[in-house]
Amino acid sequence: MYFELPHMRIWSIHPKYLDQVGLVALWRETLLGKAALIRGRGGYYNHPQLERFKSMDDPIFYINLYLRYVYDEAKRRGYNFDINKIDHISFDRKDKINVTEGQIRYEFEHLKKKLEIRNKNWLRKIENIKEIEPNPVFIVVPGPIENWEKIKL
Repeated sequence: MYFELPHMRIWSIHPKYLDQVGLVALWRETLLGKAALIRGRGGYYNHPQLERFKSMDDPIFYINLYLRYVYDEAKRRGYNFDINKIDHISFDRKDKINVTEGQIRYEFEHLKKKLEIRNKNWLRKIENIKEIEPNPVFIVVPGPIENWEKIKL
């Protein structure tokens, strides 16, 4: 029997580019991803976007760090996300997860298409950005769209 994995987007781009709907969805979906990593099984555990965390020496640390940056953006906007959902982490680790330039560009264009439908005002705020920053857990390296990405044209 074939089961399609639920749609999940753990954005590589910085959470500051997401509108309210996107930021709340990112928080919720990444918490689901974290729970799957902790369990080591389940549908979300096999989700392609979790592969980059699973490839690191301490996947739970990296997903917590990712969530911390999402939390910080939410707090900056005055949202009330629950920091107790994130394990206490140390920011003194210097290694980051690689993400390709192609992936960052693809995600930013994908976000703009979503915003064209759901939030044109937010789209106007970000549409002319040329230097797209990643979530700080990532470091941008040369390369095309990641091979785990499900490309939607």
